Amino acid sequence: MSFVLKYKNLEEEREIPNENYSIKDLLNDLELSAQTIVSKQNGELVIEDTVIQEDDEIQLVQIIYGG
Repeated sequence: MSFVLKYKNLEEEREIPNENYSIKDLLNDLELSAQTIVSKQNGELVIEDTVIQEDDEIQLVQIIYGG
């Protein structure tokens, strides 16, 4: 089972390591903070507890802070 990950200029197919693999697990694997990332699953905003399903498209968007 696999999903497509889109992050910055990266677009790759990745394997789902277990059946409860969540956005939070993905962020941990990529060493990214949920504080600075917005996650989308198949075009819809999702929370980090969302489980990734086969053939999902997961897009991670870096939040830019400014003043």
